[in-house]
Amino acid sequence: MLKTDVNYALFPQCPIRNVLSRIGDKWSMLVLFTLERHGTMRFNGLKLYIPDISKKMLSTALKVLEADGLVSRRVYAEVPPRVEYSLTERGLSLIPLLNSLIDWAAENMEDILKDRNDYSIHNS
Repeated sequence: MLKTDVNYALFPQCPIRNVLSRIGDKWSMLVLFTLERHGTMRFNGLKLYIPDISKKMLSTALKVLEADGLVSRRVYAEVPPRVEYSLTERGLSLIPLLNSLIDWAAENMEDILKDRNDYSIHNS
């Protein structure tokens, strides 16, 4: 069981709790976005495009995304072993939704930052 597994005894089939808790973290969406933009990549290539992620967090995100069928991991029988990651069909089906969220964030970021600032001034 991965640390990011979600066990909600009262609502085990709730898609918000179950699915979004796994893809909605800080790194998973960036991994999906990077694989969509750059295609099949190796671990160090992903690390290069997401420089502020630790190796441990990248490894964890990839394992979660692979477990959920969003990312495919292919190991080549070479010395040293070569491992490549790519989006699955399910992962590709998620990309338009992520792109919509990215577009929304870009369109609203300035106002959100202003509102955060106003809130902190009035609630300090």
